[in-house]
Amino acid sequence: MKKMKFLLSSLTIAALCTTAMPSHAKDKKLAVVSSFSIIGDLAKAVGGDRIELRTLVGPNSDAHVYEPRPADALALARADVILVNGLLFEGFMDRLIEASESKAPITVLTDGAEILNDPKGGHYHYVDGKAIFHATPNDPHAWQSVGNAKVYVGNIAKAFCAADKDGCPIYEKNAAAYDEKLTGLAAEIKTAIDALPKERRVAVVAHNAFRYFERDYGVTFLAPQGVSTESEASAADVASLIREIREKKAAAVFSENISDARLVKQIASEAGLELGGALYSDALSPPEGPAASYLDMMRYNVKTLVEAIDRD
Repeated sequence: MKKMKFLLSSLTIAALCTTAMPSHAKDKKLAVVSSFSIIGDLAKAVGGDRIELRTLVGPNSDAHVYEPRPADALALARADVILVNGLLFEGFMDRLIEASESKAPITVLTDGAEILNDPKGGHYHYVDGKAIFHATPNDPHAWQSVGNAKVYVGNIAKAFCAADKDGCPIYEKNAAAYDEKLTGLAAEIKTAIDALPKERRVAVVAHNAFRYFERDYGVTFLAPQGVSTESEASAADVASLIREIREKKAAAVFSENISDARLVKQIASEAGLELGGALYSDALSPPEGPAASYLDMMRYNVKTLVEAIDRD
């Protein structure tokens, strides 16, 4: 295996860490590193002002292809808590943690969640028009289920309590309050989707990121499958998907905030469907965007789905 370009030597990291007092010791805040933006938002909801948070993969960025930087290794070396999704979603994370020589506990937020097997052993996503295969025996996009998001929040609260016992009552209070918001969100989603005719609850997306949403809320998502990891989708691949779109009477096609939109635009055109907008799959929007938090993301996705599917 090639050595990663971003690696700092152990001596360099150690030197940097000894020249500055860890943030937790200096200002009493818990130093937390989250792997990507959705986890970062949940961590803020639980930790509030008691944590100092660094999120590695930011808004509108794809954790599948993220290239870590030396500053990421340094952040991990200083961390009190590290939060990851797990299920091989963050392919860069194990090597980055090893390079940082971090001693912080690693909390896998999908532990205890209701996880789906990936029937194809992985899924494709699209970068610069190219199909890239992300191999994993389980579907890592568990946050697309609000029920699983509740598990994430509970795991975050436990991790924070273990690292900061004095702050535990605050973390538990924040987690309970957020859990109530998630309960309300799940009811909103169910009401919105139940109002759609069942025969129209079929949509096309860029990659298989919404299978948990499909399981929990009853919208079928079709995505390009079987394309080469080394080339653009072939005409035969697109034709096969369009046949499935017509057989299942898909109502709309959606791009995603982290994926190249050219393929789905081509599919929409050839299937005679309108592009229904962009869904937020693996990352939040920037603060000024419509999906700057997990709650906003889920509401925005549902609104976008319903408006496009219910369009005459």
